[in-house]
Amino acid sequence: SKGAVRIFSKAMAVRHGKDNIRVNSVHPGFMPPMTSGIAYDQDQRRQSLDQTPMGREGRIEEVANAVLFLASDEASYITGAELAVDGGFTAK
Repeated sequence: SKGAVRIFSKAMAVRHGKDNIRVNSVHPGFMPPMTSGIAYDQDQRRQSLDQTPMGREGRIEEVANAVLFLASDEASYITGAELAVDGGFTAK
C-alpha cells in the first residue's frame, strides 16, 4: 500500500542519511494504461479527471522526470520526501 511505502521510505531516509544515502518516494496519480490490452472504464476515467485540478491524465514521462530529478545532484539535499505526481489530486 502507499501508506507502507511512505512510512518505509521515511524510516530509511532517517536511517541512511548519515551515509549520504537519499530515500524518497514518488506517488503517481491517474495515468493512462501502460499496455493497450487494458480497457478504460470511461465512467471511472471521467470521475478521476473531474477530481484532478489539472483536469487531465498524467503522462508516464512526467513520472519518469520526477524520478530523474530526485536521483540527480540537483536533489542532493532532498531525502524522506513524498513527491505526488498527480495533477493536484492529493491537494484537494
